[in-house]
Amino acid sequence: MSGVLPTRTVGRDLSLAVLLVLGGGTGWLLAHRPGPVLGAGVLLSGVLVVAGATVSLWRRRTRCGPADRVTLLRLSMTAVCAGGVLLAVAGVVPERTWWLALLGGASALLDGVDGWVARRTGTASDAGARFDVEADAVLLLVLSVAASLVVGVWALLISLLRYLFVVAGRVWPRLRAPLPPRPSRRVVAGLQAMALVVALLPPAPAPVAVVVLGLALALLIWSFAVDLWALTR
Repeated sequence: MSGVLPTRTVGRDLSLAVLLVLGGGTGWLLAHRPGPVLGAGVLLSGVLVVAGATVSLWRRRTRCGPADRVTLLRLSMTAVCAGGVLLAVAGVVPERTWWLALLGGASALLDGVDGWVARRTGTASDAGARFDVEADAVLLLVLSVAASLVVGVWALLISLLRYLFVVAGRVWPRLRAPLPPRPSRRVVAGLQAMALVVALLPPAPAPVAVVVLGLALALLIWSFAVDLWALTR
């Protein structure tokens, strides 16, 4: 598994991703039997996540590598999680379920695999790194919505800080400058997803979820503050 993937392989992988998401969404529907409108929303939420991945990959279909397949699998798991979160928001399922925690945890653990595959196959690229970051952002958004049902709306800041940073960059061009690599940035970013998964484990008491997410958010704010200081100096 090395080199650039053929276009037909990318198309096949995207088709498999859609089938996986529709299968996972159908599993949610068969297990909990929501109404037709909510059921359509569960399927649509997952399809929208895959649609975003399709646009990202198809723009560079001649430059997709093996690591992108791992990232696409992560996004497919996140898409299935999105359906479960929508059911939780609607009150059809509890805020915390084992299926949601396990799927979210598997997607978070795969975050380190796609980068390893890219380096191992010599196919690392800026486009692949951006695709990886997009997958991270979507996972944090989905999981933070579920966590907000447990600890409060402040948990959404874990996913929204990145988007606020991007918007700030539109207003202040200096914030769009490249940042030097910083190992602590990657560590803090990876901790966010794991903290959200821990908070969503059914046995975890609500006070524990509050403490874990509070510490994760504090680290994230510190990390963004370091980057802001470096960009504005």
